Amino acid sequence: MKPIQIYAFDMNCVGHINHGLWTHPRDTSLNYTDLDYWVDFARTAERGKLDGIFLADIVGVYDVYRGGPETSIRTAAQIPVNDPIIPLSAMAYVTKHLGFGVTVNTTYEPPFLFARRMSTLDHLTKGRIGWNIVTGYLDSAARSMGMECQPDHDARYDAAEEYLEVVYKLWEGSWDGDAVKRDKISGLFADPSKVRAVRHEGSHYRMDGIHLSEPSPQRTPLLFQAGASARGQDFAARHAECVFIASPTPQGARPMTEALRQRAVDFGRRGDDLSILNLISVVVGRTEKEAEDKLEDYRRHASVEASLAHYSSSIGIDLSKFAMDEPIEQASTNAQQAALATVTGKSGGKPAMTPRQIIDQTVLGSRQKPMVGSPEQIADRLQTWVEEGGTDGFNLARTVAPESLRDFVDLVVPVLQERGLFKADYAEGTLREKLFGRGDGRLPSSHPAAAFRHRI
Repeated sequence: MKPIQIYAFDMNCVGHINHGLWTHPRDTSLNYTDLDYWVDFARTAERGKLDGIFLADIVGVYDVYRGGPETSIRTAAQIPVNDPIIPLSAMAYVTKHLGFGVTVNTTYEPPFLFARRMSTLDHLTKGRIGWNIVTGYLDSAARSMGMECQPDHDARYDAAEEYLEVVYKLWEGSWDGDAVKRDKISGLFADPSKVRAVRHEGSHYRMDGIHLSEPSPQRTPLLFQAGASARGQDFAARHAECVFIASPTPQGARPMTEALRQRAVDFGRRGDDLSILNLISVVVGRTEKEAEDKLEDYRRHASVEASLAHYSSSIGIDLSKFAMDEPIEQASTNAQQAALATVTGKSGGKPAMTPRQIIDQTVLGSRQKPMVGSPEQIADRLQTWVEEGGTDGFNLARTVAPESLRDFVDLVVPVLQERGLFKADYAEGTLREKLFGRGDGRLPSSHPAAAFRHRI
C-alpha cells in the first residue's frame, strides 16, 4: 500500500468545520489574526511530516438559516473570515517541505491577476503551492460582488472551464522554459522572442497580455478540487490532481473513488493521476477511555445552531422552517448539489432526512462524526479507510486548536510510521513531485494544461 497522504484542513477564521469548539478553554483559534498562530500551525504540521496544510475559504456569509446572518455571526460560523493567501508566505518561510493548498473562487477572482499571485507564491515556496478550485455556492457572495445572485450551478462550471483555459495559457504558454537568461554581462534578462502575449476571446473572458511572472517551479500550481455533483466530478476528473470527498464511510467512498478514476481515464488521463482525500475529524487519546472522555469534554462546547446555519447555506434550504421530524423535501436549489441530494433523499435511495436526524449526527458541531480512540485504533481505521474506500489519504479537520493537530502528530503519526503506512521523512522536490513521485514538477502531458505549452 502506498503511504497515506494527510493534509491539515483549516480556514482563516474562528469556527471552521466543527462549530462552537472555539469556546473550549484550551482552544486558541481566537488568535487567528495573529501571524504566530499560523506559523506555529505550520511548524507542527511539518514536524508531523504532514503532506500539507489546506486552507478553505468562502467570500460570503451563511445567511439562509432563520433568514439572515445573525446565527452565523453570533456563533462565528466561518464569519469573520480572513484571506487565506496572506499567511502562506510566513508559513512557508518557517518550513522546508510542507505543502500549501489554498482556496480561490473562479467566479469572483480575475484570472490575470490571480495567475500572477499563484506564480508568486510558487516562487516564494519553491514549488510548494496548490490551488483548490471552487466556483462558490453562496448568493451572499454574489451580492457582495455586485450581482443579484450567483450564476446557476452548471453555468458556474462552464465559466470555470474557460477560467482554467486562461490561466493555463498564462502559466504554461506565455514564457518559454529558456526565456530567462539573467546575463549580467550582456544586460539581457530575458529573450523577448521567447515571451509572448496570451490572446483569449471567449464567452466569459477576454485577454491580451503577457503573464507578469517568469516561470515558477511548478508553473501551474498543484490542482485541488472538491466538486461532489456530477458536473463537479467531471470537472475534477478532467483537471484536478487532488480531489477532496466527504464520505461518512469507506464503503460509501468506494463507488465515488472508482467513478472519479474512471472518469479521469475517459478524459485521457490515468486513474492514478488523481489523489483522493476524504474529510475526517479525529479525537485521539493515549487510551480509548481517554479519547472518549476528551470527546465528551469537547461535546459540551459544540454548537448545533452554528452547524445548522452552515448546513442551511450549503444546501440552500432554511432548516429552521421545518418541524423536527418533518422530512426535508425540496426539488432543487442553486447551492451544493450533492449535499442537497443527500438531505432530500435524491441520492442513494434513502428517504429525505429530518432536522432531528441532522442534529443527531451533529456530534462536534459538524454533520461529520469524528473518529475516536487510541492511537492504534485510529491507525486501524485510517488503514481500513484507504483499503476499503479506495482513497489515498485524508483532509484532517481541526477540533480544538492546536490540541487536535498536536495530538494527531504526537500520537497517531508514530503508529502509522511504525506500520509503514506513513512516510518517515519528506521526499525532495516540489509539492507535485512529492505527491506523485515522478516528473520535474510540471503537469504530465496527459493533463489538459499541457496543450497550451509554447502556444501563441
